[in-house]
Amino acid sequence: MDISQLKCFITVAITLNFSEAARRNYVSQSTVSRYIIDLEKEFGVQLFIRSHRDVLLTNEGKTLLPYAIEIVETLNKATSIIKQMHDGGKGRITVACDPTSFSFPTKCIKEFRKRFPDITVDVKELDSSDDGNILNGDYDFCFMPRDMLPESSSVESIVTHNEQLFVITDTASSLARRKGVSISDLAGERLVLLSENITPILYMEIMDLYRTFHISPDVANTFDDVKSMYMAIASGMGISIVPSSLLNFSSDKSCAFVPLSDADTTISYVMAWSKTAANPVAKHFLELVKEYANDVDNIYGL
Repeated sequence: MDISQLKCFITVAITLNFSEAARRNYVSQSTVSRYIIDLEKEFGVQLFIRSHRDVLLTNEGKTLLPYAIEIVETLNKATSIIKQMHDGGKGRITVACDPTSFSFPTKCIKEFRKRFPDITVDVKELDSSDDGNILNGDYDFCFMPRDMLPESSSVESIVTHNEQLFVITDTASSLARRKGVSISDLAGERLVLLSENITPILYMEIMDLYRTFHISPDVANTFDDVKSMYMAIASGMGISIVPSSLLNFSSDKSCAFVPLSDADTTISYVMAWSKTAANPVAKHFLELVKEYANDVDNIYGL
């Protein structure tokens, strides 16, 4: 058995088409057929049911498929890591950021690019359904609210910074002229928020603040992206509450930002990574983030 056989098996299993598998793997159709026959002989089972019109995956083939995918992915990761080690400092890291985590990761990535210009940084957006990908190896590092951190002994993390909550309102509102507001001042104001599906920790924090003041929140609308939320606020549809990171997201002068003056209106953020991560260049980014996280002035929004 070799990796080419497994790659062809995976492609046939996905496409159920031998000629398409040959095209995708840059080999002849007869080669694909030979690879499948060799695998069937090695396992002593039939992996596909073939007819003149159809190709079907047998139960044995279905059982083999996830293992074959895991083997190929593991080899690809090993190949990438070995190449990075051989290149001596060149490589790639993938950083995922929760939609509300903006300023601190940006600062770290900017400085990292200065120190290590030959290391490529891929930046992805992390939503509430993605935190498990820390363990799967899709991301080297994830920036997220601390309360979003998955409960797993396989994940390590450090607290990176805290962010104060601000009210965003259109400049025509009376709130825009205030130096600070309390949640109680927002009674009767309509809310336009980032959706609970996208930012569950922020949404929960806002709801808890309203409950603390015995106020029923009037949520007029929710949005899955920051730009749409800003447009709604600028249009006078309502106000929002966001961490200080998102104040720099828009340069639109039609919105004003006012800090919440209530006690305990900050959200703590962490950077998390898998203990089993093997990317050799990731250690450089971790060292830089630890350096910045230890900076006593690194409290955004203050």
